[in-house]
Amino acid sequence: MKLPTHGLYAITQTDNKSIATILAEIEQVLSGGAVMVQYRDKHPQNAHLLASELVALCHQYHLPLIINDDVELAIQVNADGVHLGKEDGAVVHARQRLGNDAIIGVSCYNSVDRAIEAQRDGADYVAFGRFFTSSSKPLAAPAELRTLQEAKRILTVPVVAIGGILPDNGGQLLNAGADMLAVIGGLFAAQPQHAARAYHALF
Repeated sequence: MKLPTHGLYAITQTDNKSIATILAEIEQVLSGGAVMVQYRDKHPQNAHLLASELVALCHQYHLPLIINDDVELAIQVNADGVHLGKEDGAVVHARQRLGNDAIIGVSCYNSVDRAIEAQRDGADYVAFGRFFTSSSKPLAAPAELRTLQEAKRILTVPVVAIGGILPDNGGQLLNAGADMLAVIGGLFAAQPQHAARAYHALF
């Protein structure tokens, strides 16, 4: 699967949910207009099974499924790529393990220099954030709109914004240069399909 150039980037919300519930929510999000999904699970119970099911579901929609943090899991379930934080290893190593066609994203927080390095090392997209108060990342350091503006001016890979993004504040991130909006909490508070459509409308 190819990396989308813009759109809603959905990230799973897995705590205290069954596999069936997670899959049902993601299917609603996909039908609502999400263009990519990341499997993120800080307390996995059956990661291999859930990740495999998510890959199959996303591929039904001809969209990519990315694994957060775990290159080896991405290989095992034939995911479309991996997202790397600062503690998750080098882009070059992930590329060697996953191959040239894999999608590799990198968290750059509020650092354009880190994004430049990631792009140079072969990352396919870079992510900045958090931009607003976030229940999923409450301790994350804030990022600035001017970081998006500078990144968009300098980089050639897609720029992703994350952190507390809602339909009523996402527009300013797109105006500042974000190509994709990565969302967790805002998608799953009530009706995921309707929430996804509200984000999709921003594009």
